[in-house]
Amino acid sequence: MDDVERYEAGMRVRREVLGDRHVDAAAAATTAFTEDFQELVTRYAWGAIWTRDGLDRHTRSCITLSMLAALGHHEELAMHVRAAVRNGLTAAEIGEVLLQVAVYAGVPAANRAFAVANEVLAADGVVTPARRPDE
Repeated sequence: MDDVERYEAGMRVRREVLGDRHVDAAAAATTAFTEDFQELVTRYAWGAIWTRDGLDRHTRSCITLSMLAALGHHEELAMHVRAAVRNGLTAAEIGEVLLQVAVYAGVPAANRAFAVANEVLAADGVVTPARRPDE
């Protein structure tokens, strides 16, 4: 693929994984300063990596969740929890990924990742929201 084809493939996969709403919001927020970065992400992360045949999207989502949780990138983690559901992961599978994070990256990283994932999954109706102690 040339750069134009890679960008187009990346945009297609980015929309399929993250959803039109997210991608449209990112495009609307793009400025002259961030334009090159958005192109780089679309062309390389989505067009050169997520389009590869070596791993399916389910597996790529598992890897992405674990890395984002381990590195403490919580905003990106929330976005990729939604993407993981789009890629077919269940809440139970996301939980298994985060348990793996606890063992290999530490309980504090997994604790925060579970909180982020639970919030997203509850907001999207995938899991039942936790009850507050005063309820």
